[in-house]
Amino acid sequence: MSIKKILRILIVTAVSFFLIFTIGLMAACDKAVDTDEALVEEAEEEEEEEETAEEEEDAEEEIEAEEEEEVEEETEEEDEDEEKAVVEDMKIESSAFNNNEMIPANYTCDGANINPPLTISGIPAGAQSLVLIVDDPDAPAGTWVHWTVWNIDPATTAISENSVPGGAVEGVTGFGTPGYQGPCPPPGTHHYFFKLYALDTTLSLGTSATAGNIEEAMKGHILDSVELIGLYGSS
Repeated sequence: MSIKKILRILIVTAVSFFLIFTIGLMAACDKAVDTDEALVEEAEEEEEEEETAEEEEDAEEEIEAEEEEEVEEETEEEDEDEEKAVVEDMKIESSAFNNNEMIPANYTCDGANINPPLTISGIPAGAQSLVLIVDDPDAPAGTWVHWTVWNIDPATTAISENSVPGGAVEGVTGFGTPGYQGPCPPPGTHHYFFKLYALDTTLSLGTSATAGNIEEAMKGHILDSVELIGLYGSS
């Protein structure tokens, strides 16, 4: 075989090998590109799934937060309702005697004739003033007034014995003068009503005002009222 033929065969073989190598390399590169694209697509899909999961988680947390807020609001409303339900009723009491019990003589005409100590509680919201009227409906000539006091500060919680709340006004009693005059009944036991009123206003009355004047002025302004009954009698 001639050298030319051998060279030709070698050249053809080399070219063929080069072509085969090139084609294989290109195929490998395409495969690598496809693999990279697949990896990128897979990564993008995973990222989208993570974002979707995060969005769903955020939505669930938001729903839970809204539900918790609704529960808290309902609880607060229930607490407010309970607080309203347990609001104390207005009361007037005395450390000197209980309701429907005897008034000590010291607070009558048989003693020092001074007003007994009184405590006040449960004044309704919105009250602008308090009124106190003490009378005896068992008196022979009809109801006898022993004390009237109005424009008492609604924040007042106690009236000490032998005292008048600051800023309050005393009116005329059945004795014809302002100020407290204690029980001084004829024979028999009488009932003395210490009547407390909470008003949504103050009263523009002078010291010559009677219990009747006070009751007329209070009409339409009474938020609440309560009474304490004391007993007293002479032989």
